[in-house]
Amino acid sequence: MLLIRSQLANLIMYLSLFLWGLVCLPIALWSREGAFWVIKRYCGFSFWMFRLICGLKVEFRGTVPTEEVLVCSKHMSFLDILMLAYKLPRVKFIMKRELLWAPVIGIYGWRIGCPPVARGKKGGAIKQMVAHIKADKHHDGQTVIFPQGTRVLPGVKSPYKVGAGVLYTQMNQTCVPAATNCGVFWARRSPVIKPGTAVMEFLEPIPAGMELRPFMEKIEDVIESNSNRLMREAGFEV
Repeated sequence: MLLIRSQLANLIMYLSLFLWGLVCLPIALWSREGAFWVIKRYCGFSFWMFRLICGLKVEFRGTVPTEEVLVCSKHMSFLDILMLAYKLPRVKFIMKRELLWAPVIGIYGWRIGCPPVARGKKGGAIKQMVAHIKADKHHDGQTVIFPQGTRVLPGVKSPYKVGAGVLYTQMNQTCVPAATNCGVFWARRSPVIKPGTAVMEFLEPIPAGMELRPFMEKIEDVIESNSNRLMREAGFEV
């Protein structure tokens, strides 16, 4: 039954993403604020649906940043993307350039100013990313980057990539680390969504001005240790 409920929830989530995105597209195209409104309503509906069908609740902890900051977050599931998009007032994700051409997601990503990045170009990609953020006339909000670059399974160690540190030093912004245990309940490529409480926790801000290497060491330690703590609270042995 858990697998059936999970597949039903997945179907509703993706179908509603497509339909909701298309129906509300005029609102998003009319204004950037309209796009944020549409995204947050979709995320809220998804949380309600996950709780109703799968018994999966979401919880937010810590102080949610409302100013212009860089958010470095653990990435374990599509669920943590929804949680960040819902809670951060003016979120902008660093997203793969290919996603700009994806139906619905690409349009909304462009509308809220998500900086695209071309994978495999390393230094060139980071320069393009910084240039895109600086060129954005709406140079406000919370820019989200996943330092590991991809979704990571619970308990799996994956290196932190230097892109987050370069962005931090280049933009000279405060960084807010974020930890999560989402992967315990909805893991990468898993067909099952488990009941429980998925937590997104915003941690102590790191002021601008740190050198690259100490910053990378700090965010890895802070994000990993707190994500492990949240996973242990959820009953997962790390």
